Amino acid sequence: MTQQCFVVEQARTSDAEAIASLIGKLLGEIMAAIGAQAFSFDAHESASQLRQFIDLGRYIVFVARDGEERIVGVLTLSESCALYAGGFIGIIPEFYVVPERRCQGVGSLLAAAARSYARSKGWQRLEVTTPPLPQFARTLSFYEHQGFSVAGGRKLKLEMPS
Repeated sequence: MTQQCFVVEQARTSDAEAIASLIGKLLGEIMAAIGAQAFSFDAHESASQLRQFIDLGRYIVFVARDGEERIVGVLTLSESCALYAGGFIGIIPEFYVVPERRCQGVGSLLAAAARSYARSKGWQRLEVTTPPLPQFARTLSFYEHQGFSVAGGRKLKLEMPS
């Protein structure tokens, strides 16, 4: 078996369609595992929004490419701040590796890119929310292996109708 080589880099706006497709797969996996329609997602609309976010520089996207330049993983970052954290922090809203590339180091490379970026920005911490447990216990284990620790609580939302 040959060793697969992956390259992690910041996404370009031209990657938006491929990234939106992967985020759609992430959300689909979550909804299938929990048996509920938790997200409403339109890949075309999301790709358009993603291009705007990247252009604004407020939403950082790292992609992992395989040897054939296909995007096989994605991690998104946004900046926030919190007094409890002592300043500026990074939030990881989405993190996904295609199933056939899991356990091949892609997720670790993406996590390392996020840590490096966080250090360069002077962020006090990175935060990520796992999908519901126990269905995503493997995801929690991956994050712990990357140095994350459980901070408690559950993620809640309040929809703000337009």
